[in-house]
Amino acid sequence: MIGTLAKEAVMSQPAQHFRICHLCEAMCGVVIEHQDGEILSIKGDKADPFSRGHICPKAVALKDLHEDPDRLRRPMKRVATGWVEVSWEEAFDEVEKNLKRIRQQTGGDSIGVYLGNPTVHTPALLAVPAFVHALGARQRFSATSVDQLPTMVANQQLFGHQLLFPVPDLDRTDFLLIVGGNPAASNGSLMSAGDVMGRIKGIRDRGGRVVVVDPRLTETALKADDHVFIRPGTDFFLLAAMASEMFDRGLVRLRDLEHHVEGLVELQQALAPFTPDTVAEVTGVAAERIRTLAADIAMAERAAIYGRVGACTQEFGGLTAWMLHILNILTGNLDREGGMMFATPPLDLVGLGSPGSYGKQRSRVRQLPAFSGELPVSVMAEEILTPGEGQIRALVTHAGNPVLSTPNGKQMDHALASLEFMVSIDIYINETTRHAHFILPPVSPLERSHMEVGLSPLMVRNAAKWSPALFEAPEDSRQDWQILSELTQRLSSTNAVQRVARRGLQLVVDQLGLDTGLDLLLRTGPYGTHATLSKKGSTPVQKLLTMVRPKDGLSLKKLRENPHGIDLGPLRRQLRSRLETKRRRIPLALPLYLDDIPRALERLQPRQPGELRVIGRRHVRSNNSWMHNSHRLVKGPNRCTAMLHPDDAALLGIANGMSVRVQSRVGAIELPAEITESVMPGVVCVPHGFGHARAGVQLRVARKEAAGASLNDITDERFVDAITGTAVLNGVSVRVAPMAS
Repeated sequence: MIGTLAKEAVMSQPAQHFRICHLCEAMCGVVIEHQDGEILSIKGDKADPFSRGHICPKAVALKDLHEDPDRLRRPMKRVATGWVEVSWEEAFDEVEKNLKRIRQQTGGDSIGVYLGNPTVHTPALLAVPAFVHALGARQRFSATSVDQLPTMVANQQLFGHQLLFPVPDLDRTDFLLIVGGNPAASNGSLMSAGDVMGRIKGIRDRGGRVVVVDPRLTETALKADDHVFIRPGTDFFLLAAMASEMFDRGLVRLRDLEHHVEGLVELQQALAPFTPDTVAEVTGVAAERIRTLAADIAMAERAAIYGRVGACTQEFGGLTAWMLHILNILTGNLDREGGMMFATPPLDLVGLGSPGSYGKQRSRVRQLPAFSGELPVSVMAEEILTPGEGQIRALVTHAGNPVLSTPNGKQMDHALASLEFMVSIDIYINETTRHAHFILPPVSPLERSHMEVGLSPLMVRNAAKWSPALFEAPEDSRQDWQILSELTQRLSSTNAVQRVARRGLQLVVDQLGLDTGLDLLLRTGPYGTHATLSKKGSTPVQKLLTMVRPKDGLSLKKLRENPHGIDLGPLRRQLRSRLETKRRRIPLALPLYLDDIPRALERLQPRQPGELRVIGRRHVRSNNSWMHNSHRLVKGPNRCTAMLHPDDAALLGIANGMSVRVQSRVGAIELPAEITESVMPGVVCVPHGFGHARAGVQLRVARKEAAGASLNDITDERFVDAITGTAVLNGVSVRVAPMAS
């Protein structure tokens, strides 16, 4: 009896669990203290070599997300009276029957797929290609085209692969220029950098400089050395003028890149019209300031020019992403310590994934280009609503909320309601999934193992970490990859599944489990001591299982033995071996971009008096549309406000806190005004991801405490970047007026 009591006492002692917080791109290590199935605390893991103990306020929401009573635990079916729970078998049977019926009647052109941002934060990403192939969907969309698509196109065009992302070497740079990014709120984006602001502070501490270019004095700009106000949508003009200035003053120094580039003369000629003097009025940046900024960056020994969402989601997002790469090349800072470098991730997605293709497919209605088989989401609603051959009749969504995340959200709302059949893999009944006929919810992230797969090419320092599940998953539950695997098997022949699986080990994930697939990827990756696959065995799985096992290389076993993670060293130079372009050279003067310059020249016009353009913003306690159901994250002052400059507010007769109406071509929203000099005149700043008051949304905290208004109810699906089709979320023309009292 005494022994039994002693054993129970030991079992009930608090324990620690180490893992990566998956709620944003920072990849911060956390320590979760727990006892008897309850989370007691969540803190930063000081022993994590990547994030060094840093976490942001969102990390505590891991507990809220896991315990949220609104999170779905069982498959849900929409019926005339609302929602009812059904068994997995019934849900899978109904989904299979309906998708096969529609595919048989009208083909793959009538089936669409939408992947949301959280998809990239789960290892289930490895199972997505096989599922999409099995489904036969020919109209594919994702959050990529309201985010980083211009950067991925630029990667593919200049470096030969869409996933060759240069990231700023924050720990060694002397000069960081941030264009349209706010790491203090995002924790870093298209750069995974645990404790990103600590790293940015380190630049200043060692005598370097940090400059932010943004229409708003952001949280990051407040901690920088300098901030440059710029009018929304004009970043390309500023960057082109800086490059033109470097050419004119002989400041171009390619350094080690001299033998890796071509088209330098053609580039100089194309950019010649964009001088500091010609762009000053349209950008709102004084010509002399442009000249000084260009010279400072050109003469810095180690500089990194980094751009993010604000640079991508604008009228000239394609040209801007191209110019960001170009300036890093012209200053010799691509693939250079302290410049923009390529990570060497433990999972080499560049070796596994498609290099990308541009324009091989066009949208049916508007003829916008696809990238890597994916159409811009700005056309998704019209492809559902427009009758005719190829009209989308069925849609599958995974971890996405396009009603709040894509342009003209009310039109998207209407489109989803008109679908013949829709299924969502999601944990909530939200603004989008409320239109689904079935919702298939995966387990809590804390009920599965975790390793960052999609973010691995974005690390500012090479590292690896894997975490086991903290809690045992409930009986008869499913992980994301298991849901995708079941649907893959049901929707495709074995031969078809095997064909696509050979390209990325999806077959291993499907048949043997996610962790086995990750182990094989680690063992055959850059740190797996060059393990080779055996030629024995008649199937891909048998060949993989009989592979030569590395003795000292990176493996899942090694990561289990190092729960805080393993430091794999600083970024290293590797351009020569990583380039995937023809002749291993970087083509600077690409026709895709040069052909769009005449359109930019037509926009070299000054701002009209009284003109207002809307831009987005985010908060460190929020992440897109799905972090508002946590009381501890949304409590406090209302963060869904329309920021206006005092001059504009005075002209319009608007006082601080007054309700205002912000209207564009496609619609209007109402929200309180926030009068502040942190935005430049002519700018209205509205946060992204709100708008939870729609009927049928079952998010109690979000609806009651953070309903807000959706920025994307006023963004315009027809206002897009001409090169990529990316929706313009920053720079839409609007009218603002006070609401009648």
